[in-house]
Amino acid sequence: MGTLFTGGSVFDGHRHLSGHGLLVDDGSVAGVLDPGDLDEFDRRGPLDRGEHEVVDLAGGLVSPGFTDAHCHPIQGGLERMQCDLTEGGTRDEYLAMVRDYAAGHDGPWVLGGGWAMAAFTGGTPAAVDLDAVVPDRPAFLPNRDHHGAWVNSRALELAGITAETPDPADGRIERLPDGRPQGTLHEGAMDLVARLLPPLSPDDYAAGLLEGQRYLFSLGVTAWQDAIVGAYAGMADTGTSYRDAMANGDLLADVVGALWWDRELGLAQVTDLVRRRQALSGGRFRATTVKIMQDGVCENFTASMLTPYLDGHGHVTDNAGHSFVEAEELQEVVVALAAEGFQVHVHAIGDRGTREALDAFAAARAAGGLDTLDQREDLRHHIAHLQVVHPDDVPRFAELGVAANAQALWACHEPQMDELTIPFLGAERATWQYPFGSLHRGGARLVMGSDWPVTSPDPLAAIHTAVTRTSYDDAREPFLPDQAVDLTTAFAAYTSGSAWINGRDRLDGAGVLAPGHAADLVVLDRDPFTGPPDEIGASRVASTWVGGRAVHGR
Repeated sequence: MGTLFTGGSVFDGHRHLSGHGLLVDDGSVAGVLDPGDLDEFDRRGPLDRGEHEVVDLAGGLVSPGFTDAHCHPIQGGLERMQCDLTEGGTRDEYLAMVRDYAAGHDGPWVLGGGWAMAAFTGGTPAAVDLDAVVPDRPAFLPNRDHHGAWVNSRALELAGITAETPDPADGRIERLPDGRPQGTLHEGAMDLVARLLPPLSPDDYAAGLLEGQRYLFSLGVTAWQDAIVGAYAGMADTGTSYRDAMANGDLLADVVGALWWDRELGLAQVTDLVRRRQALSGGRFRATTVKIMQDGVCENFTASMLTPYLDGHGHVTDNAGHSFVEAEELQEVVVALAAEGFQVHVHAIGDRGTREALDAFAAARAAGGLDTLDQREDLRHHIAHLQVVHPDDVPRFAELGVAANAQALWACHEPQMDELTIPFLGAERATWQYPFGSLHRGGARLVMGSDWPVTSPDPLAAIHTAVTRTSYDDAREPFLPDQAVDLTTAFAAYTSGSAWINGRDRLDGAGVLAPGHAADLVVLDRDPFTGPPDEIGASRVASTWVGGRAVHGR
């Protein structure tokens, strides 16, 4: 039996079609029906209707399912099952949540995370506070962006971190005035403790994947690109978790895995990445991408900048952040990966990190002799986050055929932006942040993701911010409103755009509603195209469908 979606409107991946319906048969789209088609369907009577389940949209919208182009669902699922701090917002709330979790869980460590830097002075919580609620065992709690971790004194003691411990090359130990560790570990310094964490079992990772998939389905996400498949920050390589879930039928979403580039191993790892791609790929999971983290984040001064940070009082410092892979080496790496047919997915927050990534993609283009845009786009390289982009680099995305992978939910005024970012970037550079409008107007291909569990994986919240440059239900003024995009562009980026970055157009057509394309769908309880922009974020998912079968809400 097929399914008829009627009584609302359709977004087909590129266009909003008011008053249209959708017919699905055998897991694929049979047709997008205009009002005349729907009237004809009605005139045929109950015989034809009896061959189809009818879903009344009740004035809502049916759209291709959202594809999250950059997220970490197993990590997100695990954190939802551990000490989940994402619903807190203040120091006292976090401490109460940790205390309650510790009282109800007797494991050897307290693990979880999701705290916001803005809740703490300087964005750096202290071990002494955590000691008050977890005095008896080590605690390791990464923040929301996973570029820093809050640890207690027991964890520092077990790791042997003292005033004499040097900062690692790719990180920093936050210190008290006398040099002793304060309780926050930045970037590579997290590994000093993370390497001691008790290993999770394959069953733990399987449970995390199922919880992550369930939660994403509840938000209308039917596919994603997992932005780190490999050992990182205390997590084991999750490639086998995906492979096993695919084999036993638990993996219902379509997933591209971005294999982690270990910056300590250099070019020697390319052969192993090719082997892992072959061993892990099949069916709904394809390990066809390599993820390179080029820099850190602005809030702890590890994002790689063309000019140094300010000190928050208008004075220039001597710190311009970190490029985790030297620019010349990055070019060699991207050339080598492209030669092996890998899509390359780069994390770049700072303007220097972004420029170095673009230079590397230009080098790969030159090395491969790719002269046409179609050839340049074939591997579909992309740069994620794009917080600070120098204006000179905006047109290079279109010129090089590099997709802009936007985490739009971040592009608004909120405490972290206003207190921990803008003062350290300065007035001019702060206006270069999240230039999604300029990128789109310049011809760049726009795709979207969440970076969950860094922030919420709710696509509707991100689309709201992309269009309004505000957070839903927040009265703050819009953040750089000239960088907003229209609703059609934002919806396309989260559907057909992100499906394209995952290669679905070449497989089953998901991301676009057209005859013969996969019926991976989301149904919304209202049509955001018919209401005011400041109500986009009020939309909710009524049901989610994969291959024409409901996986949430029905």
